[in-house]
Amino acid sequence: MALTRRTLTKSLAASAILPAGITLAQAKPRLGMIFPVIDRDVPEEAIRMYGDRIEYVVENLDLQTMTPDGYDAVIGDIPALAQKLVEQDVDAIMVMGTSLTFYQGREFNERLTSTIADSTGLPTSTMSNGIINGLNAVGGRNIACATAYNDVVNDRLVRFLTQHGFNVTNIEGLGIEAVGDIFSVTQPQLIDFCSSVGGAAAEADAILISCGGLITLDVLEPVENRTGRPAISSTPHALYEGARLLGIDARVPGYGRLLSI
Repeated sequence: MALTRRTLTKSLAASAILPAGITLAQAKPRLGMIFPVIDRDVPEEAIRMYGDRIEYVVENLDLQTMTPDGYDAVIGDIPALAQKLVEQDVDAIMVMGTSLTFYQGREFNERLTSTIADSTGLPTSTMSNGIINGLNAVGGRNIACATAYNDVVNDRLVRFLTQHGFNVTNIEGLGIEAVGDIFSVTQPQLIDFCSSVGGAAAEADAILISCGGLITLDVLEPVENRTGRPAISSTPHALYEGARLLGIDARVPGYGRLLSI
């Protein structure tokens, strides 16, 4: 196996012997992220959660609509972007995009994860794995779902969660299809919406907020306080998953139950 600049730097950093021009800062773990949309850069949530402990490398798909046809148009481009991340010496890969990775069901998501891991030789996960692992970590079984999606995509999410052994007590979406419309949702609106959905089913023991385009880091604790139930959401818990792939302490107290574990 060829010794990459990244591998060499990490090895020398571990022994505290670095060649001229290479600093210890350059040896911090690098998380490669594949985003569904073309103009998505490193999320502000990532910087707030992990500061400069992680270096992020981003590649982008060009998803236009959050519909099965939209996902079909870009899903085949993911392996090539994963290889581009390898060339940039990342240490792990996250496929960011919840509906993009759950819309074809559990088997497809697992195959996508293993295919990228096998072809790149890197720890790999997806945003959908992040929410599943998050729900399991907080002991959720009966799940209230607040999403950005239309009814078709919501049905795909229910199928995906059911395939993982969860019971969806209720699900409500904002009906967004055009990717650009996601960013018009305000934090107060989102807190009210998620709290309403989460409180609508007495038997629900966890809340899932699904869509990587929704900005939810500051939504988690208010929703948990209002409903008395743990909340799992796409981007914060995908970032948590990515940090764990890198082997760093992923805890970020103050943003809901799971991020404190």
